[in-house]
Amino acid sequence: MARAALRWSVRDLADKSGITANTISRIENGSDTRTSTIESIRKALEAGGVIFVPENGAGVGVRLAKPTSS
Repeated sequence: MARAALRWSVRDLADKSGITANTISRIENGSDTRTSTIESIRKALEAGGVIFVPENGAGVGVRLAKPTSS
């Protein structure tokens, strides 16, 4: 969902996170993975403007940050 919100391909996320496209595809299809891999992906998505919303913050999900004006 977060990757789609950014309109990133699997390859885009792979390049930005340093994780292989194959690993990202496996994760998206439900495979287990290391916490460090998830952290790398999370950091790349957040750098792209995704905000992860906790369960107690209006429901679990992701939002795109509003662009800031200079």
